[in-house]
Amino acid sequence: MFDTLKSRIYQGKQYIKDIENAPMREQFRGFPQLCAQADTTCLEGVCPTGALNLNPLSIDMGKCTFCGACGVNGGNVGCEAVKFTNGYKLTSTCREKLIVTPETNYEEYVKSAIETKEEIVKMFGHSLKLRQVSAAGCNGCEMELNACSNVNFDMGRFGIDFVASPRHADGIVITGPISENMAYALEDCYKSVPDPKIVILCGACAISGGVFQGSTKLNREFLEKYPVDLYIPGCPVHPLTFINGVLGFIKGRK
Repeated sequence: MFDTLKSRIYQGKQYIKDIENAPMREQFRGFPQLCAQADTTCLEGVCPTGALNLNPLSIDMGKCTFCGACGVNGGNVGCEAVKFTNGYKLTSTCREKLIVTPETNYEEYVKSAIETKEEIVKMFGHSLKLRQVSAAGCNGCEMELNACSNVNFDMGRFGIDFVASPRHADGIVITGPISENMAYALEDCYKSVPDPKIVILCGACAISGGVFQGSTKLNREFLEKYPVDLYIPGCPVHPLTFINGVLGFIKGRK
């Protein structure tokens, strides 16, 4: 027993104490900064998902895989039009706000991207149980979501947990582009969640189809039938992005 206590004191607190202001390594590709005056000719055809638009210059974070092929800190060292910062607060309640232009400022984006509703805070602010559905995901986002509950990020201290049954959930988190084989299972899971419920799209594949958009093996009719409450970009989504996005939605914290 004393050895256990000694070990606990020696290790200290392993979780990130201030999750909302946690530092991110410089190499992380997060919120993009765009320069309208830069030459963009070297960027033609480099984006694998069509997230980058050159005329006018913009990046759709809902399609972006953050591969870095278009950025000065990625593959195109000769082009100054795009630079990825390490800003990880990318979540939005509005699909259109995920489109970044040269005029988009990161600090202003963080303040306005998530629109908090009083009824959401009142209902889910102290406890939010989510059922995660991998709708043909590659397991990248799924692994990062699993990490949200480890000792480092400890999402459960905020009352946010993943549950095994949709009957115990307040909403669903969708990863993957939604294949034909998973379309029925996804809708069945959604209908099994008691009302009121929320829907969160997590990752480029879920938001736009990612690198699989346009595939004949996808069935994304679910997104046309049911409202989406939260969009969390990434490929894969970082735990800090997910936790801060959900906290902003259910507690009104940026």
